Amino acid sequence: MTTNTSAIRLNKFISDSGFCSRRAADKLIDEGRVTINGQIPEMGTKVMPGDEVLVDHKPIRDKEKPIYIALNKPTGITCTTERHVEGNIVDFIGHHKRIFPIGRLDKPSDGLIFMTNDGDIVNKILRAGNAHEKEYVVRVDKFITEEFIAKMGAGVDILDTTTLPCKVTKETDFSFRIVLTQGLNRQIRRMCEALGYDVYKLRRVRIMNISIDGLPNGKWRYLTDTEVTEIHDMIEGSVGTEEASKMDAEGKTIEKATDAKLHDARIQAKAEKERELALQRQEQQPQFKTYRGKGEFERKARGSRDDKSKSNESTGGNRARNQDKPKVSSQGNSTAKGSKFGNSNSSTIKKWTPKGKA
Repeated sequence: MTTNTSAIRLNKFISDSGFCSRRAADKLIDEGRVTINGQIPEMGTKVMPGDEVLVDHKPIRDKEKPIYIALNKPTGITCTTERHVEGNIVDFIGHHKRIFPIGRLDKPSDGLIFMTNDGDIVNKILRAGNAHEKEYVVRVDKFITEEFIAKMGAGVDILDTTTLPCKVTKETDFSFRIVLTQGLNRQIRRMCEALGYDVYKLRRVRIMNISIDGLPNGKWRYLTDTEVTEIHDMIEGSVGTEEASKMDAEGKTIEKATDAKLHDARIQAKAEKERELALQRQEQQPQFKTYRGKGEFERKARGSRDDKSKSNESTGGNRARNQDKPKVSSQGNSTAKGSKFGNSNSSTIKKWTPKGKA
């Protein structure tokens, strides 16, 4: 008897339809609320092509077209699907479909993050072994030296490991640009702290071939079909499990994170290709339709903008001379009056302090 390769587990079939998560599907199956062709199935039963699957006597619709969203996350928004968390990213966007973030950005950080309902793509993008780039612009509290840039790029000892080599370039006296293929917890902040620097502002400006250009803070847009195709081309052959973080380009096991330095040159060509595609996208600069998050914070009254612009014109020279100097946020409550999610002005971010040092 031949096995039908099109058959999939019932909980995955329900999850892939966008109805609910696999865990929630397991609960529905256990409660006897799911039927296949009129019969109550056992846990682990597989669905065959043409089977009729009902939940509470209502049919599960065929899998819809996957949703891919690029959000310019403002500060104060938490990258969690837990709806009871105030300022969660799902409620902020307010999409009518069940979507979740690919990876995360710290609450005090802002910038680009993907949202989707396609669970298969998540791990392929996130795993460090797949070498997909994420680019950040960072402002710190002290003058940036060549020694700092060199050490950041070579790898820094944090979290009982050494970070993978990465590209770091100086932007101004107090800011730098960094391109990572890793995603350790609060990685950039910890790297800076290990070298004696504190982060005042951190913004993600690019993920793979998608840049933040043209996307206002707090707004989101759908990725175009061309962009999605490019992403799938980039992740073709990528491993979607944790093993990707332990393998080099030839499929050999990396015993320690530091051993990956030996294989950095092998992924350089791939990284350059992704960078070229990103530049091509920037040159085209299409005008995307963006959407306002339903939970978006209140912005300042429009009437104050003109006054502010006039003030900026009169102080333009001083601002230009002081633009590289970090601004320390004022003490007290930084949340805007009447705001649910906090002020979107990323220059008011409080520097991150690890637990135990607060």
